[in-house]
Amino acid sequence: MILLSDPRVAAVPSSDDGDPLIDLRELPELRLDGRAADPDGAYARVRRGVAERLLAAQRALPAGLRLLVIEGYRPYQAQLDIFLGYRDELRSRYPEWSAERLHRETTKFVSPVEVAPHSTGGAVDLTLCDADGTELDLGTAVDATPEASANACFTAARHIPAAARRNRRLLAGALRGAGLVNYPTEWWHWSYGDRYWALLTGATHTRYGPV
Repeated sequence: MILLSDPRVAAVPSSDDGDPLIDLRELPELRLDGRAADPDGAYARVRRGVAERLLAAQRALPAGLRLLVIEGYRPYQAQLDIFLGYRDELRSRYPEWSAERLHRETTKFVSPVEVAPHSTGGAVDLTLCDADGTELDLGTAVDATPEASANACFTAARHIPAAARRNRRLLAGALRGAGLVNYPTEWWHWSYGDRYWALLTGATHTRYGPV
């Protein structure tokens, strides 16, 4: 399992091809959830290349199933606040951890800002729902922490119901088939064009840098 704290991620050369941010609220083919909505609407924006791949993934799903997008672009300061908040929560819970372990464990759930996929507009958090918008069971809530879920948030977790495993396979098959990669500690987190994507796919550099 490659974590976002792995030095190989930060070592990927960062470049940006200028692909614009697209507002998913303007794409009726995709369903957007408002739980992560912010006043500026950043949550609804992703790079055009990501939007195109989400549309391809939607078309690959069985009839009656929909992608339910929860969050796309996340500004630098919002990413930093989430990282520091979760790090401090872990430090309070596990005061015996070394600084190195604390950083590593924090990155299982929140990316360090210097390599954060969401801050490039290349990442998206999403789940599955039916035609009426009712979410399917994927084993945990979106954004369940490793501690709260006993690691059931890990994409390959086995200690979840069989139906949830099937739903994760459906989601993963559609998204991987469209060219996105998953962060393995978060079944809901997928990206394209960022450093993590570049490392996993063997790309020589990113398509997207921080916005």
